[in-house]
Amino acid sequence: MTIPGAVLAGSWIPFVVVLLLILLFSSCYVRYFTSKYDSTVSTTLSSVFALTVTLLTTALVPVDIFLVSFMKTSDGYFKDWANSSSERQSVEDSVAYTYYALYALVTFCIFMLVPFMYFFYEEKDEETTNKQRCCRAFMFTLVFLLIVVVLLLIGAFVPKNNIPNANSTEWQKIQSLFNQLGTNDGEDALSFVMSSLSLIGMLSLILYTGYGMSALPIGMIKGYRSARKERLEVQNRRKEAQNRIQALRDKYSGGTPSSRDRQRLTDLEESEHLMERQDTHLSRKNTGCLEKCCFILRPFEIIIGVVFLLLALLIFLSLLLTNIDKAMHSLGYKLGYALPKRTLPNPVDIVLVYCQMVFPLDYILFDVIVMYLVLCSISGIRNIGVWFCWLKMYNFRPRRTRPQGILLMCMILMFILLAVDIIIYELTPQYSSFGSQHYVVETKNGSSHELMPCGIDAPQDQCTISRMSLLLTRLFYKMWFFGAAYYWATWVFLGVFLIGFVVVLVRKRKSAINGEVEQDDFDESDDDEMLRP
Repeated sequence: MTIPGAVLAGSWIPFVVVLLLILLFSSCYVRYFTSKYDSTVSTTLSSVFALTVTLLTTALVPVDIFLVSFMKTSDGYFKDWANSSSERQSVEDSVAYTYYALYALVTFCIFMLVPFMYFFYEEKDEETTNKQRCCRAFMFTLVFLLIVVVLLLIGAFVPKNNIPNANSTEWQKIQSLFNQLGTNDGEDALSFVMSSLSLIGMLSLILYTGYGMSALPIGMIKGYRSARKERLEVQNRRKEAQNRIQALRDKYSGGTPSSRDRQRLTDLEESEHLMERQDTHLSRKNTGCLEKCCFILRPFEIIIGVVFLLLALLIFLSLLLTNIDKAMHSLGYKLGYALPKRTLPNPVDIVLVYCQMVFPLDYILFDVIVMYLVLCSISGIRNIGVWFCWLKMYNFRPRRTRPQGILLMCMILMFILLAVDIIIYELTPQYSSFGSQHYVVETKNGSSHELMPCGIDAPQDQCTISRMSLLLTRLFYKMWFFGAAYYWATWVFLGVFLIGFVVVLVRKRKSAINGEVEQDDFDESDDDEMLRP
């Protein structure tokens, strides 16, 4: 029987709409942070493309869940068009191939496109032609190509757990997974590469998203410092610096100062110049029309901050309950802490499963959660920056970030988004695996039956698992190390969230011109409108 058009429309049309929204978000995001004085079209387009492709891997998850859920009716039986296993297989294959295509593009962006554009810009020189820049950038990119080839070879040939015997107890727990999708070395190689990247993403997620989940909502609730009061403080410090500068100059009037005092004088002059620029920005901030409008909208900012904080606490609670559930009822570390069936109540998981009854409510809620995690990640990146040991490599500021910083920021977000797919699976084990599917269990005498939610332990051919959950669970069995690493990384993520929560609470409110003025800015980087008398 042909797949109904309503099924295809209900799954793929929202995906196309989300695709357009993702493209718009990626373009605005990159342009918002890109420096007005130092930007290139190639860097901007590459960043937008890479970020869009990675966001699509997450946007495909609710489509995957919708398709497997829509195969069944509310009474636990397959619909007429889904009674044929071949029809179900064709739908599942289309989603699986889409996943493979997107993950292949993500691999291309991380190991080729972004590194090439980074080094291409680094080689920018008035005496260097574009051809020479391309050659040098490609030479550096070869290192990344070598890394991905090594990862593919490891994924294809590294020893893995074999498919268990059909008579074993272990097989009875996970038999449905291997009955629904074949296995091959090519798939294992790609899965190993993406799992390795996701593991790196988990480290970024722990650092940036874990802190951002606290910093973003509490920062909105606390707000910024008063521009008027801050300007008075800056003016007082500036007068003190001017007095110290004048004292040093008077001390050596007509003479040559010592090297130590020369350095002190230079530092004081730079500090005084920075405070002069801060004073100018604060003056405009105090009298600007936009700032007055923001003051009027301040109550709404507090309300949004409270909503974000409640959402962060809900995510924290759901992840905590899932991890406790895994610690008590999972299949153990040798199966990557796979959870056959949810035992403890999980608020986010329960809400999403029930929201599937009203299309597309679950899709909207799922996207809200994902975008919230993305916004928290952006907040964490802006607050922490990128460090190499004790040296800060890049500051990410609106309209002030250099092209190399934009590319690096997009790569960090790509890693985080790959880890978000894992977090979504940890956050909503039932919803992301089987959606709202149920199956019928008949009593011993066959006189009555009851509906049971689908799980890994459901009878064969009674439930259809989503492709994302299938890929992850199979990977956790064949390469248990990744499943165990993700499980323990989630505990660390929860701990970082609590630490960040305490840090943000005790920290003072941010400056009214946070991110607008830095010591290493050049004078021309100040907005002309800000400096206009």
